[in-house]
Amino acid sequence: MNPIAFDNSYKQLPQRFYTPQAPEPVPAPAPIRVNRELASALGIDVQWLESAEGTAAIAGNTVPQGAEPIATVYAGHQFGGFNPQLGDGRAVLLGEIVADDGQRFDLQLKGSGPTPYSRGGDGRSPLGPVLREYILCEAMHRLGVPTTRALAAVTTGDVVARDRFLPGAVLARVASSHIRIGTFEYYAARKDVEGLQLLADHAIERHYPETRNSENPVLALLEGVISRQAQLIAQWQLLGFIHGVMNTDNMLICGETIDYGPCAFMDAFNPQQVYSSIDHAGRYAYRSQPGIAHWNLSCLAQSLLPILDDDSEAAVAMAQKAIDAFPEQFLLANTQGMARKLGLEDIGEQDTALVEDLWQLMAEHELDFTLTFRALADLAHERDDAAQTVSALFEFPDALQPWLDRWRARLDQDAKSGEERQSEMDRANPVFIPRNHLVEAAIAAATDNDDLSVFQRLVDVLESPHHYQPELAAFATPPQPEQVVKQTFCGT
Repeated sequence: MNPIAFDNSYKQLPQRFYTPQAPEPVPAPAPIRVNRELASALGIDVQWLESAEGTAAIAGNTVPQGAEPIATVYAGHQFGGFNPQLGDGRAVLLGEIVADDGQRFDLQLKGSGPTPYSRGGDGRSPLGPVLREYILCEAMHRLGVPTTRALAAVTTGDVVARDRFLPGAVLARVASSHIRIGTFEYYAARKDVEGLQLLADHAIERHYPETRNSENPVLALLEGVISRQAQLIAQWQLLGFIHGVMNTDNMLICGETIDYGPCAFMDAFNPQQVYSSIDHAGRYAYRSQPGIAHWNLSCLAQSLLPILDDDSEAAVAMAQKAIDAFPEQFLLANTQGMARKLGLEDIGEQDTALVEDLWQLMAEHELDFTLTFRALADLAHERDDAAQTVSALFEFPDALQPWLDRWRARLDQDAKSGEERQSEMDRANPVFIPRNHLVEAAIAAATDNDDLSVFQRLVDVLESPHHYQPELAAFATPPQPEQVVKQTFCGT
């Protein structure tokens, strides 16, 4: 029995969309972790995946039957500047898997060696970035955010030269697809109208099949991508997540989060917070993410103009109207999410000052983003067990008391019961997130001491982000001043 049932559709596109590329073998692969739940959902033989044969396949030492490994090509705006050719520089797409529900997924190996798009790089990944992506993407999934996921990770038995010699690793990443805004930009930049149309047709069939019979399927595709991105960015904002490299080559048209290099969840709230070590101008700061998403989507719209309409003026008008809808869509998703976080049935114009004042107070007092909202959930109704609250970890400063009084008065205007409200607020406000200092501690233990237990424990705790257990308080506690992580790096 074939342990992975591949069904590869992207490989059926013309070869200018990719380059056949086998992964490069490594000297001594060893398992780090297997995502048994995800493997089962994809119909992958879990026992095989955990075996020496499965480890060899994830490391790239063998190519499973049915896989047709390729490196895909794309372009992208990186920090606002256009690069006409990027591509999978340290990854190969093994192939695609169709789950039992009919949804199609890519299976990609990251850190699998050089490709024609490596631009002089070695195509490898140090252990740290592999662990970081595994932790972050699986945490995002548990938080309900659309994301690429980690199927498995292995060490390579080799070292990677960066600022120092580091142990190498490979991550098996799963995504609904790896088609990016930058993929469309690649063909638009080459004035390859046929390539654009082929890519659009493929994307429609794969991600937006409901649009295939629309009056203008390409316009419907654009509108669908805009809608999903509006929802995604709102979810990021509501969790205090900062992506760090919102380049157009890191924005998937399927609406999933990708690329967990320079990214982080905020501790103390700061709307200007930046985590990428190379984002000196703050282009991708927390408060800028909705605007950057809007800008990125305009790049997609620009790329689609040649196939939107034969009349160029009509095409521009269609694209502009679609793009102009993004701010309102984002605002609606963000407002609805904020209502859930605050325990309100909805947020009307009369509530604008209440919300804005909270953000202002959080910034002024540098309140922990996650615990502020979780503590509000604790106040929404008296819990049966006081030990289940985060009061030992977080206390509102006296300066917030007037705001809390206003908030409680506003809650009284809704008919929802306190118990029901608190339950909904718990679901909207996690207590366990992949805090930067915990992620860095897991990476340091594995990299410097060959100790993966810190990583394993953190992944386990993050599987239940909304259920607080006092014995796990260390995983919910903000960092001490000496533990604060101010920058993260892509690790390539």
